[in-house]
Amino acid sequence: MDVVIAGGHGKIALQLAALLACRGDVVTSVVRNPDHRGDVETAGATPVVLDLESVSVRELADHVAGADAVVFAAGAGPGSTAERKDTVDRAAAVLLADAAEQAGVARYLLVSSTGVDAPPAPGTDKVWAAYLRAKKAAEHAIRATDLAWTILRPGRLTDDPAVGKVLLAPPPVGLGTVTRGDTAAVLAALLDTPGTAGKLLELREGDVEVLEAVTAMSS
Repeated sequence: MDVVIAGGHGKIALQLAALLACRGDVVTSVVRNPDHRGDVETAGATPVVLDLESVSVRELADHVAGADAVVFAAGAGPGSTAERKDTVDRAAAVLLADAAEQAGVARYLLVSSTGVDAPPAPGTDKVWAAYLRAKKAAEHAIRATDLAWTILRPGRLTDDPAVGKVLLAPPPVGLGTVTRGDTAAVLAALLDTPGTAGKLLELREGDVEVLEAVTAMSS
């Protein structure tokens, strides 16, 4: 399988790239900072330096062309502004979808966030509220496309070691945590399971093996 990951230097993205590369897949990781190329290469992926806030659909489509799937794992990151939550977490996700459609790549995985269905409560931090709105808007835009999309909403992410067992289900699902390693493993399994296209899924720590959990969500 040939996979392009947007936001390739993120913790989930690097672990996903390593999982895919270890099983023989071809992985291209899009990063903004050229200093991150070494980490991407160590994970087993080929880095492509592009700024998703300024690159054109056509240029991104050129790098996506020939892939079997794309994964949007990008984010503006801690310390970013409310404005960048929109330009990265929403607009860049839509940009990748447009590029995939232009390049004829049907499969699209979006890493979203839990807690986006309800409007931010009064008094919510401005940047966090912008993040939730951006993720929800990205979901809405991706669901409106003709892509074979799957949206994954992890709970609060931790850097604990992956356990290989999760709770994966359509919303609503209660609050909870999940490791970044298990999130990466679920994404890899979703890529292998086309029957999960068109599904919106919440992810938490749980007691079901990753492959079993993903297979259960396949139509």
